[in-house]
Amino acid sequence: MYDTILVPTDGSDVTDVAATQAVVLAERFGADVHTLYVREEEDDVAGENATTAVAERVRAAGLDATTAVLDAEEAVHRAILGYAADHDADCIAMGTHGRTGLGQHLLGSVAERTLRKSPVPVVTVREETVVDDFDAVLVPTDGSDCAETAAAHAVELAAATGATLHVVHVVDRGVLPSDGSGTLLEALERVGQRALESVIDRADAAGVSSVQASILSGSPYRAIVAYAEDEGIDLIAMGTHGRTGFDRYLLGSVTERVVRLSDRPVLSIGDHERI
Repeated sequence: MYDTILVPTDGSDVTDVAATQAVVLAERFGADVHTLYVREEEDDVAGENATTAVAERVRAAGLDATTAVLDAEEAVHRAILGYAADHDADCIAMGTHGRTGLGQHLLGSVAERTLRKSPVPVVTVREETVVDDFDAVLVPTDGSDCAETAAAHAVELAAATGATLHVVHVVDRGVLPSDGSGTLLEALERVGQRALESVIDRADAAGVSSVQASILSGSPYRAIVAYAEDEGIDLIAMGTHGRTGFDRYLLGSVTERVVRLSDRPVLSIGDHERI
């Protein structure tokens, strides 16, 4: 499923967490790990130390590691994606916040730009992220094409690792009229049920051994983050775009909020991602 995993680094502490996540994935799938430092100033000499630190962590796990330092000739996220394409990386693991100030702003906004534009999955972590093996994978769905793509990837991951697949649909009560509008609520729940059933059918066909499906209500990103914490989820897989309109806005900006707030790794998958 993953043959080459890329870990961009700026030498910040959160890169240690990203490296740990990359090791967990690489051990599961026998992948090689590349670590990349994008140098934005000519006198920046931190790249070798930053990439070596990641490589040492990877090699300590008995895995192959490749290091690279590039001069930034374009936006940092484009350099990351260009390297990923040139070296056939099929997953990128990176932190959501890193060093700021002189010459460095690799992570943070760059992470968000990377996950929005990447043709391969991007797993993001924070310094507080709990990295564990894959016993439970969560995929939220709103029935959109991008959510279906994310679900397909999550199903493949659960089938390959034996993880329990948790599927949730969040009914956003914030879009309902103040009177509660029971008829509209029921309609939204029916849409959600259909979205869940689509993922369940896909999981059954793939031989996923355990599936748990739930309809939640409330603020979508808060409901997803809370569910992941309550259920001990090891990885959240989400699409980067979803339905928009008066009744649905699960993915897209909600994915970015989950990335920023969840203490679980978040695997973001674009609708252009090819399974």
